[in-house]
Amino acid sequence: MKTHRVIAVVALGFVLCLGAAILQAQRGGADRRDESDRKNGFDKRDDSDRRDDSDKRDGDDARVQAGFDYALSQGLTLKFKRKDRDLVGLGSYLVNAVGGCNDCHTAPPFTQDPYAFLGAPKQVNLGCYLAGGTPFGDPTDPATPVSRDITPWEDEKPAGLTFAQFLHLMRTGEDPDNPGQLLQVMPWPVYQSMLRSDLRAIYEYLSSIPAIPAGTCGVPSE
Repeated sequence: MKTHRVIAVVALGFVLCLGAAILQAQRGGADRRDESDRKNGFDKRDDSDRRDDSDKRDGDDARVQAGFDYALSQGLTLKFKRKDRDLVGLGSYLVNAVGGCNDCHTAPPFTQDPYAFLGAPKQVNLGCYLAGGTPFGDPTDPATPVSRDITPWEDEKPAGLTFAQFLHLMRTGEDPDNPGQLLQVMPWPVYQSMLRSDLRAIYEYLSSIPAIPAGTCGVPSE
């Protein structure tokens, strides 16, 4: 009888320990998923224009400086009023050295073309920098997609979008001009995986670049 009692106690202890281990593993997995979501920008925070401390990232000094160096080398004048300078610099790096936004959103992309001169020093088309107007198909066909003007509009919002709208576009690909429809040319499936703080930096940079008057480069900006 005593032996059976000892076995029962040991078995109960084993079950309790196993249950605690499973609960801890589940809790740890949930914590890791939450942390992963936060790091990748898929948390459930309000997507407002308010920046928080997570938008300022450590370890990006070299990228920030590279972004400023690019703007200086190309003759871009940036506005810093009510802007976070570090985010502007990081955004310049992401837009110009990583994202390739100029290739589609500037028509034509260069006035000194590195493709034409086998890697010669490039000069972006400052007169139409990121002002859109590139057709992706027959330009005489009204159904042909045309790249959007993503410079600051009259309200200083790039492409006329708030950050919440910009973030939604980048995460979902939904066309802001045609709700419920997806953008067919823009590589938003790639950009949707970017960190929220990087997308914030891109938005900050696009808010700081020179505005192009409406209709100057082939598409209306308002």
